[in-house]
Amino acid sequence: MTHRELFVTTALPYANGPLHIGHVMEYIQADIWVRYQRLRGATVHFVGADDAHGAPIMIAAEKAGKTPQQYVAEIAASRRQYLDGFFLSFDHWHSTDSPENTELSQEIYRRLRAKELIATRTIEQFYDPVKGMFLPDRYIRGECPRCGAADQYGDSCEVCGAVYAPTELKHPRSALSGATPELRASEHHFFRLSDSRCREFLRGWIQGGRLQPEVANKAREWLDGERELADWDISRDAPYFGIPIPDAPGKYFYVWLDAPIGYLASLKAYCARRGLDFEAVLRNPRTEQIHFIGKDIIYFHTLFWPAMLEFAGPPFKVPDRVNVHGFITVSGEKMSKSRGTGIDPLRYLALGMNPEWLRYYIAAKLNAHVEDVDFNPDDFIQRVNSDLIGKYVNIASRAATFLTRYFEGRVADVAEHRMQAEFGHSAEGIGKDIAAAYEDREFGKAIRLAMAFADEINTAFDAAKPWELAKKLAQDGGENARRLQEVCSLTLRGFQYLTLWLKPVLPQLAEEAESFLGCGAMRWESAALPPLERIRPYRHLMARVEEKQVDALFALPAIAGAAGATPTNANPTKETKVSSSENATAPLSANDTAAAPQPAGPAPISIDDFARVELRIARIVNAEPVEGAEKLLRLTVDVGEERPRNVFAGIKSAYQPEQLIGKLTVVVANLAPRKMKFGVSEAMVLAASHEDQKEHPGLFLLEPHSGAQPGMRVR
Repeated sequence: MTHRELFVTTALPYANGPLHIGHVMEYIQADIWVRYQRLRGATVHFVGADDAHGAPIMIAAEKAGKTPQQYVAEIAASRRQYLDGFFLSFDHWHSTDSPENTELSQEIYRRLRAKELIATRTIEQFYDPVKGMFLPDRYIRGECPRCGAADQYGDSCEVCGAVYAPTELKHPRSALSGATPELRASEHHFFRLSDSRCREFLRGWIQGGRLQPEVANKAREWLDGERELADWDISRDAPYFGIPIPDAPGKYFYVWLDAPIGYLASLKAYCARRGLDFEAVLRNPRTEQIHFIGKDIIYFHTLFWPAMLEFAGPPFKVPDRVNVHGFITVSGEKMSKSRGTGIDPLRYLALGMNPEWLRYYIAAKLNAHVEDVDFNPDDFIQRVNSDLIGKYVNIASRAATFLTRYFEGRVADVAEHRMQAEFGHSAEGIGKDIAAAYEDREFGKAIRLAMAFADEINTAFDAAKPWELAKKLAQDGGENARRLQEVCSLTLRGFQYLTLWLKPVLPQLAEEAESFLGCGAMRWESAALPPLERIRPYRHLMARVEEKQVDALFALPAIAGAAGATPTNANPTKETKVSSSENATAPLSANDTAAAPQPAGPAPISIDDFARVELRIARIVNAEPVEGAEKLLRLTVDVGEERPRNVFAGIKSAYQPEQLIGKLTVVVANLAPRKMKFGVSEAMVLAASHEDQKEHPGLFLLEPHSGAQPGMRVR
């Protein structure tokens, strides 16, 4: 097998907030592939970085009273808990706000300019007269000029995928001040993507097998469409947090130029730390440059990025592969930070949920296509408990019991062909199929093949009835003992192969299993694994997922203090006394505890604080119990809008559903929707209760006087 050298990256998260589950999904996908390659003996340079530049960072830092450098440094310091928490094996994590990125970005720009691929021209750009600055594309909102979708960003449409200039938006407005932006003239620098040299190069690059078929088709659609490829605006005017353009005072590189160069900057910093020659790594003809990205940034990574690298010249090289994945959804719903839906990775870890449960579940759903991955809570529980506990871990537990009790842990020397006779398939053949699936990023297929083999092992173990063989040891120790040891040894040999095959997905569990088997750290460089000799006493390798843990992941953290305040106690297992709604308002952080003391009373608030809470009259048009929930009712409420809203309320102990239909009540209408196990809750129903629920139980919905109408504002 030819030795492979791989330079692998994931998309750079923007350094304006915590990582979300979409980031974690992408990193898990890349990490599984990287771990597999390392097990095969490849040299891998796996690097990541924060995308730290741009006006949004500058604006956020200003609001926080910090410099942009201080702001992004604090964000960077928070990344380790995610990377370590989910066993992500990055070799280095860097930042685009670094000397390496400044040097490389300016060098690539100079080379492109020397190739006459940089042009300057005066353009009209939106300017916010209230904020006194030119507006970044993402701070301009309006209607898409292609499909007419409302409230779209100034550079691309989330509905139809169109890419356009901000000035093409219909009815634009500033997202910073709400003001109608003014068109003002400014000289900008452009990368000439429309140049015939770029088109000719990209046509060949796209056809080179570097992209999934559906991604290649999309790139060809952009390349050969009716509209000519647009030149790419790569500059921004001061004030701007970014890298200065060398020959243009007061101008900075637009973040989308220096962000992908951040891949190279991270590699360069890593090479310096390891004593490697950065340029030699890139010039090495065996080095493969592999990117893992989401489907929302295909345009940049299949057009601008390879063209920039091609015409910048050696040692820079074009990507050998761009692997694109879909989004992650929850019970079929698209996750949205702005709507408050999704899974908080740190909350997941803080609840004590095993990170390898999530790694396994995501792997089982991933394939080589650009398809969304859906997290379904019930399916998550069933798949992890059935596969990992009921099939895989159960194999070791069952066989080890007999070997330890009757043979002091000694494993019989069993020939490989006996496995095929016992289990129906050879481990070597299955291993080749699983290896091919990992290589092609068909992780779901690899999992299915492994679990099918686990089923065969368990079926053969049951058919051999080792418990009956053990009972007969006293009568005829010789033959029964030989057969019992053989059955259990073959079973553990199968478990050993399963451990290797699952090792890219379950690195921590595999390490514990290797310790139990006494086989050392296994690699995938040969067809057969070293024989087992003696196992250690078995200790349980993995706990089951409990339904209450998943309930807690989606449950309402306790709310303390005034409306709109951040809770100081985020206990996902207890209901709040403020409201009966199950709609969460804040994630659980790694520092939150299960039961922190409540403050003596809420702090005073201003009239402005109260004005931010939108209370409206609502009519309950339907109410029904929620299957599987002890406290919840599902309410359908009319808030005077085109469609009614769905609300989950923990009032089942106080009301029968039929009692509520037709009643008026009060809801918090501007609370961000919350994705729960049972669906999305789109408002909060208000109820009163006594401070001491034990002495004075009861919940009482707020009911306005007759005459109030749905949609009326409560002031």
